[in-house]
Amino acid sequence: MNACEIHPTAIVDPKALLAEGVKIGPYCVVGPNVEIGEDTELHAHVILDGHMTIGKNNKFFQFCSIGAPPQDLTYNGEPTRVEIGDNNIFREYVSIHRGTMKDQKVTIIKNDCLLMAHAHIGHDVVLGNRCVIVNSVNFAGHVKVGDRTIIGGGTNISQFVSIGRGAYLGGASAIDRDIPPFCTAYGNRARLKGINIIGLRRHEFDRQMITEVVDFYRAMESSAYAPRAFVEHEEMLTEFFTNENEVIQELIDFVKKSEIGIAPFMSS
Repeated sequence: MNACEIHPTAIVDPKALLAEGVKIGPYCVVGPNVEIGEDTELHAHVILDGHMTIGKNNKFFQFCSIGAPPQDLTYNGEPTRVEIGDNNIFREYVSIHRGTMKDQKVTIIKNDCLLMAHAHIGHDVVLGNRCVIVNSVNFAGHVKVGDRTIIGGGTNISQFVSIGRGAYLGGASAIDRDIPPFCTAYGNRARLKGINIIGLRRHEFDRQMITEVVDFYRAMESSAYAPRAFVEHEEMLTEFFTNENEVIQELIDFVKKSEIGIAPFMSS
């Protein structure tokens, strides 16, 4: 605990591992199996529970609850984990539950994410890099989210849903099917609205690549085939494969691998 700042009202187990520059505010509780990286800061009333690794320069605002047991009736106290990367911001009342034996035994938040107030991350969720999770978003167990995804406030996401990188989900949506990379979706139940062109630009894809992605999406949307059948018919994809567009290939792979099916199109 060298060179750390710990408020006298905080309860920090002596077995916890704290790197240099860690700041722990009033009335925080840090358990014995917690490891906290350099320059991470806990504001007042933050609870870190269970087996947990936290990287560098994270900020936890007041009343966050991180690492509590999962809301799963089969959980029986196993030493599952939470792993958090670097440079994340967790605003007021964010809750994150540890993993279960049913999956990879770990809930993961990667790097550079912003989780706004009252967001809930259920057990076994994997949240990618540079994601923005707006107020009161709820993740059920086993949800997988790609990098740079933006999820609007009040959105609820069902178990086992996968959301591809660069997706944009409108606020107050209910997501019960997979959302492919760089797609936009909203509604209850959510439907695909189109391609997240702003997200593609932020990833620095050029105009030609973006145009090709939009054309591919429109072809899949207007096809008489369902999305999986569309991407499995090579003759339907000939004109797109000639361009070697990595985003199109990512979309094709995502649709092929989807286990619960992707969200329907808005026009259907």
